[in-house]
Amino acid sequence: MAFRDGPFENIRVPLVWTAAVAVAVAAAGCVLLLISDARAQDSPYQPMRAGVETVAGPVGGVFAAPVRWFGHASDYVGGYFFAVSENRRLRRELAELQPWRDQAIALKNVNARYEAMLGIRPEPPVAMRTARSITDTRGPFSNARLLDVGARGGVKVGNPVINEHGLVGRVVGTAANVSRMLLLTDVASRTPVLVDRTDARALLTGDGSGNPRLEFVRGVGSVQVGDRILSSGDGGGFPRGVPIGVAAKGIDGSWRVKLFSDRGAIDYVRVMLFEDFGQLVDPEALNAPPLAALDTLAEATPAQSAAIDDSAARRAAPGPSAPAAPARAPARAPASPPPPPGGAG
Repeated sequence: MAFRDGPFENIRVPLVWTAAVAVAVAAAGCVLLLISDARAQDSPYQPMRAGVETVAGPVGGVFAAPVRWFGHASDYVGGYFFAVSENRRLRRELAELQPWRDQAIALKNVNARYEAMLGIRPEPPVAMRTARSITDTRGPFSNARLLDVGARGGVKVGNPVINEHGLVGRVVGTAANVSRMLLLTDVASRTPVLVDRTDARALLTGDGSGNPRLEFVRGVGSVQVGDRILSSGDGGGFPRGVPIGVAAKGIDGSWRVKLFSDRGAIDYVRVMLFEDFGQLVDPEALNAPPLAALDTLAEATPAQSAAIDDSAARRAAPGPSAPAAPARAPARAPASPPPPPGGAG
């Protein structure tokens, strides 16, 4: 039976109203894309974008909760059925890692002694804020997430975001209680990195795929398959040494990175309240004893200042004027009057 012979043969759809509705929906979609775009931070739409993210954060958290619960339930059921094989695998890994643990403890003790001998001051810890990923935005050009912590929690644009495995991304927008995190796989992500084995510098560039690209690698043969990739700290945007992933060869022959953060779901993350290396320096530690003497001079009395100036003038005076010093001595220390003749009796 043809469609025209069915019960819908008499339905007529007005073309003008259909076109109007399509244009309205397209305009609304364009406005939402313009507002939700996180790359134009200095655009006049930034306040509106922050408001949209504030409203979309709790709503996205409500809609994402059933999906998250279903994922946890499936993981629990899978772990129950594969508990025996998982236990055997963990026992083998534990037996292999025990010698490495002993060596790591020994090296840590040796390193602590060397730092004490050389007077090396380790970097102070960076403050962090724990957040939950409440919604996910993925597409051919955007890989971002909304976090349930914002400017009220001390989060600022540019703060690195990590999970229990490694670096996840960075904050590109903040509202009062919500912040937007740009993943390392986004096309707008650029992260300076280094190769742990050779200390070679490179740039980690996201291209929308699950494995970002290593570009501008310095040195020939400086990267091999399996090399650990860490943040280099160049530019001051990230602290040095944050684990990112391991190097791998792509199908197209380019160097790519298998991210550590992909080992598990990114439900809970930690935002590093790191702006630049200046915040890691204690201003009081810079006031060393040689510099403390300058503060003492600033608080000296006028008599002490005059004595210091007189001493400096003497050191700066040429050689022939040196005999003039004894002539000034009596004026400074006048002799005491002689005792009276009959004082002894």
